[in-house]
Amino acid sequence: MEPADPAYIALLKSGALALRAKTARKLLKACTLCPRRCAVDRLNEALGICRTGRQAVVASYDAHFGEEAPLVGRHGSGTIFFSHCNLGCIFCQNYDISHRGAGRSVSAQELAEMMLALQHSGCHNINFVTPSHVVPQILAALQIAADNGLHIPLVYNTSGYDRVRTLRLLEGVIDIYMPDFKFWDSRAAEQTAGASDYPVCTRRAIREMHRQVGDLVIDDGGIARRGLLIRHLVMPAGLAGTEQVMAFIASEISSDTYVNVMGQYRPCGRAAEMKALATTLDVAALRQAVAAAKGAGLHRLDRPRRIFALEC
Repeated sequence: MEPADPAYIALLKSGALALRAKTARKLLKACTLCPRRCAVDRLNEALGICRTGRQAVVASYDAHFGEEAPLVGRHGSGTIFFSHCNLGCIFCQNYDISHRGAGRSVSAQELAEMMLALQHSGCHNINFVTPSHVVPQILAALQIAADNGLHIPLVYNTSGYDRVRTLRLLEGVIDIYMPDFKFWDSRAAEQTAGASDYPVCTRRAIREMHRQVGDLVIDDGGIARRGLLIRHLVMPAGLAGTEQVMAFIASEISSDTYVNVMGQYRPCGRAAEMKALATTLDVAALRQAVAAAKGAGLHRLDRPRRIFALEC
């Protein structure tokens, strides 16, 4: 299979990418990009739940080798970690970035230069980590980067707490959607992230993502080129609702969905505030989760790799 041009190249050539960036920027005036719908004027540096104003804040960017196998390949996934988050799980393993905002504000030009640097280093894709609250900033930077030769696929690596209206601005822009599906139960989402609507919003978002890009397509070199990849973090005490999540993916998205059933949960951030979260994951629970995925009919599961845990 010969790799096709990333989706955004056609939009760049037609001028549609510039129009998307302009439309998205206007939404910052009374921001309703995500399901929080804070309606603050981010263009004038008013801050909502995501605590991000006119410019994106970036914590780091580098070739990353801990992502899913089809993203990593030989040369790594070119990750750009955006600071802050529109969801804000109390157990986040990147708590310093998502809650404390470690990082620096960057212009569209600087963000574009990061993308080009990652491509130059040989990365197989540009992987936007926690992008839901900075879609306008990404589109503005992408126009600059694509004008200057960016030509590798884009990955939208999200918590899943996205609005369909915003995702539609990304149709023909994003090649690979990689949402989490964290919780099936609204009570669990409310307790851990103050977002009781998370399950409903995420189901809608994943349906839209799949409509745009379909099942994951992997080239002859084992590298993902386009499609949907879903992550699910297995949690203690069955808090994530793994069986229901897997059944939804298999029956309402596609049984050919590429899924990463993740077993690296550990208490981080403010996890100790909930008794159920104040423990590591039992190995048996991960085995049960994988069995649930297979039992639902899902057969494209990311291969397990050794995970090196960082201090929380």
